[in-house]
Amino acid sequence: MIQIRIHGRGGQGVVTASELIAIAAFIDGKQSQAFPSFGVERTGAPVESYVRIDNKPITTHEQIYQPDILIIQDSTLLNNASLINGVGPKTKIIINTSKDKSIFKLKLPQKNIYTIDATKIAMEILGKNIVNTVILGALVKFTNIISLASLMSAIKEKFADKNKELIAKNINAVKLACSL
Repeated sequence: MIQIRIHGRGGQGVVTASELIAIAAFIDGKQSQAFPSFGVERTGAPVESYVRIDNKPITTHEQIYQPDILIIQDSTLLNNASLINGVGPKTKIIINTSKDKSIFKLKLPQKNIYTIDATKIAMEILGKNIVNTVILGALVKFTNIISLASLMSAIKEKFADKNKELIAKNINAVKLACSL
């Protein structure tokens, strides 16, 4: 089973990101689940969301304490040391930042830390700082746990009630992030 924990702030699409991963995994023929964990939801407040992916039915529903993949949509959250609780030497960490990964002293092998300036891409393509789909492009690139085709299909499915331009922009943002 692959377990993913996503950290971000309210309004950044943390919950939607987990749902998109789960939908994409399902499209890829896997079992998946996604669920959020937050207190009073408000813009800017820390939010966590979880995803599990497996080839067999998933029967557990608790929070993810030892992630295989940790996605950090807002690098300012790294100021909270508990953010990396349960992270082991094989955990892959994807951080939204314009800074070099070497500045993050996470006591983990640098080879397992990946950075992407998802904010820059989101601002250029989407016109706002909602980085969820952008960082999922990085997830595809760095982990291959879901396919690019299934992620694009998941975006179309999840955003079916939105305008076609928004769907196209999100797909373009994913493709760009995946290609960097």
